[in-house]
Parts: sequence; structure tokens; C-alpha cells
Amino acid sequence: MTTVKSGGVPAGRILVVGGYGAVGAVVTATLAEWSPGLVVPGGRDEVRARRLGGVRVDVADPERFAQALDELGDVAVVVLCVEPPDAGIARICLERGIHLVDVGATPRLLDAVADLHEVAVAAGASAVLSVGVAPGLTNLLARRAHEAVGAAERLDLTLLLGSGERHGGDAVRWTVEGLAEPVTARPRRTALPGYGTRTTHSFPFSDQHTLRRTLGVPKVTTRLCLDSRPLTAALFAARRTGLLSAARRPRVRGLLTGAFRRVHVGDDGFAIRADARRGDRHAAWALTGRGQSRITGLVAAYVTRELLVGTRPTGVHHIEQLPGLSGLPETLAAEHGVILHPPHGDPYR
Repeated sequence: MTTVKSGGVPAGRILVVGGYGAVGAVVTATLAEWSPGLVVPGGRDEVRARRLGGVRVDVADPERFAQALDELGDVAVVVLCVEPPDAGIARICLERGIHLVDVGATPRLLDAVADLHEVAVAAGASAVLSVGVAPGLTNLLARRAHEAVGAAERLDLTLLLGSGERHGGDAVRWTVEGLAEPVTARPRRTALPGYGTRTTHSFPFSDQHTLRRTLGVPKVTTRLCLDSRPLTAALFAARRTGLLSAARRPRVRGLLTGAFRRVHVGDDGFAIRADARRGDRHAAWALTGRGQSRITGLVAAYVTRELLVGTRPTGVHHIEQLPGLSGLPETLAAEHGVILHPPHGDPYR
């Protein structure tokens, strides 16, 4: 069991996998402020990791990963800021009683980690999934809207991304893969605070799969647009015509990922909105901010701190299932410049 020093600082170390990337660097820096000397960045690039006082770890090499944990000896929590190929890394952590924070967004992988619930319970460990902006903050806002209407029959989640932000490689690759997936819902006109009314398009974010189970909502859809209207129109027109279906092939996916990482035509702002409906009842919450990668890293850092010093249930849980994290949007608004837009009719026009 994790011990805690005086002042609420965890005694065990925190291994941040991908700790020098776009999201991981924020996690590492934030946790290092709260827990000096206890944060260990890790990644495949040994030079970059060791330059920050970290270690080399590779989520594609479970044996070496387990060895790194043994060598560190006193790891209390692992924060995964890169996606492993399967749930093997999660199993290694949870079987050792090491808590886990997973910033991943692929439904297949999240479901595989969720299946380790009993493993975590038996070892006295906790894991939190759906950590970030979407999934993550979308889940928390969805829960609020869901409760406001007295159990939603339908949830519509919307994310606007700033096309000028320099996202990490994993995030861009995941987006490219999503564009190759079949269209599951019609476009929708959605008002977003500060951005006006936008045409948003269905996108396979994991929150729409998760919330059907955790909240018991029968119909959940997530839609996406970019801050650049022309880029949004061009991108989803290409998807509609089937031009992006070739992204299912690894070589094409790699080429598209490289190309998209060089596109910076907008700003770094983002907006999320969660709408819940039950009969004639409707509730909507929205949140806006700057730097999606930065906010994702901050969400992961706060979740990690909650695991180590808060009241936590053992087992595997999604972020919206932990009451101690329900006030995270207000914390981010008070301390990190995001703006929370509570429901008041439909103020987002």
C-alpha cells in the first residue's frame, strides 16, 4: 500500500511514461512541483529521458518495462502518456499493486484495461481511465448534464480543436486513424462559446462508448470540428468521399500523420460541450481553454494526485466514476485559465 509523508506528499515515486512528450512534459513538471524528487520521466529515447533524470522504458517491451519497475523499486503510480499495443503494461503495474493513470483514448485498449478490474482489486491498486480533455473533461461535463436532466436518454458531446497547436505524435496518429473509421452519425450544427455555431462531424472518441456503460445512457455521440472552418470542411469532405480510408494501411497512416503534424493554420484554443436530453428536458455544459495538450497533462497530474492522497476505490474506473474528481473543471478554471460555461438556456451562440 502506498504510504504518504507529512503534508500529503506520496512516499513512492511516480513514473511518467512518455514524460518528455507534449502531454508527458506537463505531467512531469506539474507533479515535480507538488512532489519534488519523486517524479521519474521515462520513454524510449534514453538520452532525452536521462537528461531529465529519468529512465528508458518502452511500452512495446513488457519484459524490459517490468525490469525497470523492479530497478526503481518504490514506484507508487505509473502515468501512461503513450499508448501501448495492449493491456500488458497495465497488468504488470496492477499486479504489483502500482496505481495507474492512463491518458489513452482507444476504446479497444481502454476496454482491455477495464477487464483488469479484479486484478487491481486483488492487489489493492487503482487505475483511472479516460484522462484528458476528450475523453476526460467531456466525461465529467457529460455526467453533470446527465444528472441535470434526471438520467439522460441521449448525450451529444462536441469537441473543437485548435489546428494551430503542435500536438504529440500519438495524438495526431490517433486522429488520422479516426478519420478512416466509418461515419456513424450525421453532422450537427452546434454552438460553442467564443466560436459561434459550427458544423460538427461524428468521430470515434472513446467517451461515447464509455458513457453508455458508466452512466447507462442508451445513445451517446461525439462530434469534432477544427477552429479553421475551411480545414474542417476539407478534412471531412475527404472522409466523406472515402479518400481517407487508405489511412487504415500503416504506410499511408504514417505519411498522413507526418503531413498533419506540419499543418498549423489556426490557433491553440479548444472548446468542449456536453448536451443531455430526456424528453423535453435539456441541459448543456461547456468549457473552453488554450492548449489541449497542456490541459490534458494537467488533468493527468490532478488525477495522479487524487490517487495518491485522496480517497480512492480499488479497481479500474473511468474519470467520471470518481467523486473526488467531479470538481476538476472548477479547479482548472480557478488555477489554469480554462473557462467553465454552466447551463443557462443556450448561451453558447
